[in-house]
Amino acid sequence: MALTILLTGFGPFPGAPLNPTTELVAALARRRHLAFANVRRVAHVFPTSYEAVDQELPALLARERPDVLVMFGLAVRSKFLRIETRARNVLSRIVPDAAGRLPSAAMIAPKAPAALTLRAPAQRLLAAARASGVPSRLSRDAGRYLCNYLCWRASEAAAKAGPGRGPRVVAFVHVPPVRHAPLSDLVRAGEAVVLAALAAARAQR
Repeated sequence: MALTILLTGFGPFPGAPLNPTTELVAALARRRHLAFANVRRVAHVFPTSYEAVDQELPALLARERPDVLVMFGLAVRSKFLRIETRARNVLSRIVPDAAGRLPSAAMIAPKAPAALTLRAPAQRLLAAARASGVPSRLSRDAGRYLCNYLCWRASEAAAKAGPGRGPRVVAFVHVPPVRHAPLSDLVRAGEAVVLAALAAARAQR
């Protein structure tokens, strides 16, 4: 039975007029590899806004029904590729999104826990990323901006779907700017992470 993987990136945002994850997810959707046989790949780029995530993520999950969700975002100050392990219940009230919006609250969900663990084999994904030759680390802090917000909303959706429903793997990968890792390196590492996520999903069948 075919698997569906949803690959997401972001568009530009204040301080990052060029976001490499836009090209990254498009490249990953086109890559040729035997492990992509019987895999339906769907690439989507979110405008870097809270409204876009709230409107587009539920629609994507309902329409595509992915077995695997791998999200990519840009960490402008990082020199490493980072495999995120959790989403934090926080919002930045300082940096506006690409639509100029600032959140009105400091928390995503006031009555929810301080953090949600991502449904992903983090160590397995980290090993795959490192094997690609790109410096990589685990991270427990996805920030306070749209990347963390998407992590939270995706984790929340997977939890609400319940066991055996929704994506089997929900992963988020922060990539460094291209001055620290060229796009070709990011594609190579991204492919390694995606293949590891697919293998983990297959093992859960």
